[in-house]
Amino acid sequence: MADCNDLFDKYHDAIKLTSTKRDYLKTSRDAVRDKIRNHFKNALKVNIPKFHGQGSYMMRTIVNPLDREFDIDDGVYLQNLSTDKSKWETPEKVHSWIVAATDGHTNEKPIDKNRCVRVRYANNYHIDLPIYCMDGDKPYLAEKGTEGWHVSDPKALIVWFNGVIKSRGEQLRRIIRYFKAWADYQEQNGSEKMPSGVTLTVLACQQFESSTDHDDSSLVGTARKIVTILEFSKVITRPVDPFDDLAKDLSQKQIDNFIKKLQTLRDVGGEAIKETSKTKASEKWQRLLGDRFPKHEPSDDEKKPSVLSTGAPAILPSHERSA
Repeated sequence: MADCNDLFDKYHDAIKLTSTKRDYLKTSRDAVRDKIRNHFKNALKVNIPKFHGQGSYMMRTIVNPLDREFDIDDGVYLQNLSTDKSKWETPEKVHSWIVAATDGHTNEKPIDKNRCVRVRYANNYHIDLPIYCMDGDKPYLAEKGTEGWHVSDPKALIVWFNGVIKSRGEQLRRIIRYFKAWADYQEQNGSEKMPSGVTLTVLACQQFESSTDHDDSSLVGTARKIVTILEFSKVITRPVDPFDDLAKDLSQKQIDNFIKKLQTLRDVGGEAIKETSKTKASEKWQRLLGDRFPKHEPSDDEKKPSVLSTGAPAILPSHERSA
């Protein structure tokens, strides 16, 4: 088998969010928090919200997207609503507070989405601000529309995830990044919509197959196990409250496409692992992961043909030698 570990190391460096971009996000997040605090204190004159990061930024599984904005999620936990949940303001109302607080912070107007308020930046990234309020020990998300206030606990998901990483090791975090970058590449090349980052994260955590010092084998093995469970049931249950189906927003066609793409990852990746030629193995991985995966360029020694004979004349037995 060709050893592609160094190529996977380079691929991981290519897809992992750089420290510079992480610093951009953190600085921008802190500035948005200050804007919201000042608005609640000076304009609304009510208790200041608390904040808690969530999603891939906090899990450290965020990747560089190909042609899309990268983002972070920062939960806004309101402290000014009644202790009686029946007296809470509507999700539409509390969204309007965050829109007003962030308006004018960048050159673009904040976008009031159903599940969050989005603040966009010129450097091709954005911050999503989902809004929560606690009822006892249960966090409720303010979702506009028919959903209204409903239980959603991103903090619990991070605690669950950190526990899995502690148990299974850092290879799992890399495998999750590979799956996210793979899904992004598939979508950019005409695939149906792929599952969300949190869905891929949960699947990888639950079906992770470790392979010490061999990320290629771990990726293929994990894909194989995910295919097996999805062929049995297409329900992907969130491991924490509210224990909903993470695939509920995907159509049957999109789920079937996801399984088909996973089967290709399993099969072509398996072929790449068995390749004796590192160049051919890298070409198979590029077919799956795109040009961010490096193609192996053989060294001069690798280009030399194998020497099967010395070219020296045969030594004949004495009775066959000419006189």
